[in-house]
Amino acid sequence: MVVPTEHALHEAIQVSPLVLSDDVRRQKIEQKVARLQFSAATVRKIQDVFVSEMNKGIHQQSSSLQMENTYIPELLDGSEEGLYLALDLGGTNFRVLLLELAHGKPIREEMKMFHISSDLRVGSGFRLFDYLAECVSDFVIALGLQDVELPLGFTFSFPMIQHSLDIGMLVTWTKTFNCPDVINKDAVRLLREALARRNDTKVKVTAILNDTTGTLVQASTVDPDTAIGLILGTGSNACYLERADRVEHWETERHGEREVIIDIEWGAFGDNGVLDFIKTDYDRENDANSLIVNSFTFEKYISGKYLGELVRVVLARLTKEGFLFVGDHTPGSLLIPGNLTSDLVSDIEQDSVDGGTSNTKEVLRKFGIVPDEDDAKIVQYVCEIVSNRAALLVSTCLAVLLKRIDKERVTIAVDGSLYKHHPRLESWIKQYIPLLAPDHKFKIIHAEDGSGKGAALVAAIAQRLRERID
Repeated sequence: MVVPTEHALHEAIQVSPLVLSDDVRRQKIEQKVARLQFSAATVRKIQDVFVSEMNKGIHQQSSSLQMENTYIPELLDGSEEGLYLALDLGGTNFRVLLLELAHGKPIREEMKMFHISSDLRVGSGFRLFDYLAECVSDFVIALGLQDVELPLGFTFSFPMIQHSLDIGMLVTWTKTFNCPDVINKDAVRLLREALARRNDTKVKVTAILNDTTGTLVQASTVDPDTAIGLILGTGSNACYLERADRVEHWETERHGEREVIIDIEWGAFGDNGVLDFIKTDYDRENDANSLIVNSFTFEKYISGKYLGELVRVVLARLTKEGFLFVGDHTPGSLLIPGNLTSDLVSDIEQDSVDGGTSNTKEVLRKFGIVPDEDDAKIVQYVCEIVSNRAALLVSTCLAVLLKRIDKERVTIAVDGSLYKHHPRLESWIKQYIPLLAPDHKFKIIHAEDGSGKGAALVAAIAQRLRERID
């Protein structure tokens, strides 16, 4: 494939021009948001910085990328048989799941949801893990499997440091959890001890992982070329298959592994300032409105938790400066931080796909705004620019991963609400990656339930690895 010139790349990544009845107003608005669009040179620089941060992280040097070793050295090989459990903990509701495998493929699935009350989410973490163990036991006993040895994969969607496939040290709680007495403790050990106190099942916790890793593993049962997992929802992260000889952080004994899944933790990309060259005043305000300032830098450019707020910041600035909702078209509650969510941005973006303004006007009416045609076009333009930048940033980093993996063909498994519901992210990403990694064949598949099925599948891999070593 011919590598595109810088001019061709620059032209390909620009959004549709803004067309207004007032040409002076159009020019001024385009100037106001110009820094939210990248030149080809900026995209190349982002790639170079991402490569540098990855290399530093993999060699345990100071980096904004954690490049965590998951200790999963291979995917399913088709020999996996039997029953496996998953515990998927990431929020106020969690799931216990049973998967039956035949020839490495799921043939039966049982699942139950459980709720964690607010009093269990704070205070002693030992009470929380006792409750998790109680729910696992209840689930297993209800299925009549209390006397069957069941390997369990534990999806633990909180920051942790992994020392092996079955050791994950909790770094900090997030969301609505705050159980300080178990911080810096091994989540696997806490769950094992809670299950042992009950002593009413034969559940064995064999692996701990996050949802990104589970997404890659789950998708590999559908497409064996899967080598990248991506979550693009409320938050964002990616993982990939790395050559084992490149990985320096490896605390367990090696057994000739050729590859291993690396959890990049790319939401924090740029937390050390290496991406400040793309940061705009809109991004600084978006960051200032966030819960933890100066953190999750990359996530604040691309994820569902922040995309709507970023659009709102731009619209509010244009309104205050007299370029939007002029005269009787008052901005209503749109100026209040947090009021414009990413699902509304997706609704507005659908108008840009369809060529209308009905969704845009309906969204603005929710904020007490009756827009004229130019107002609607400006709002659509801002949504497109912010969304397109997110797609370009994701594509830029995925292209780096494709070059690094350097296989004949690679499948990228994606899960997450933003990716599923935004009408243009997928098409943009499919358009941009070939421009940025022109010699690398890829395809994208939608992965479903990596945090659940993926955890059970990792338990199966862990069981096979243990039997091989023993």
